[in-house]
Amino acid sequence: MIPIAAGARIWIATGHTDMRKGMQGLALLVQEGLGRDPFASDVFVFRGRAGTLIKALWHDGIGLSLYAKRLDRGRFIWPATVDGVVSLTAAQMGYLLEAIDWRNPQHSWRPQSAG
Repeated sequence: MIPIAAGARIWIATGHTDMRKGMQGLALLVQEGLGRDPFASDVFVFRGRAGTLIKALWHDGIGLSLYAKRLDRGRFIWPATVDGVVSLTAAQMGYLLEAIDWRNPQHSWRPQSAG
């Protein structure tokens, strides 16, 4: 799991992003496209057009880190809006990384009886 600082916020960039971008390109996108500081210890998450690849960028106080995850099956759940960012909690980020619908997580199994 990504080591997220206690005061850090998690932002997902809505729409799709060119996944050929690396740390510098994504940091520039955060700064100029989203109007946020890429070095403020916040986590910024981007999704490719196909929806099977995400990249997370954050600064841990020492340097930039980049995390990438590609799904073999399924797609990452993403907001429908085109521009801007959406804030997530750490729990929602965990759901996102597991390809669970973070907007409305459901239990996969529920007991039918107590006995």
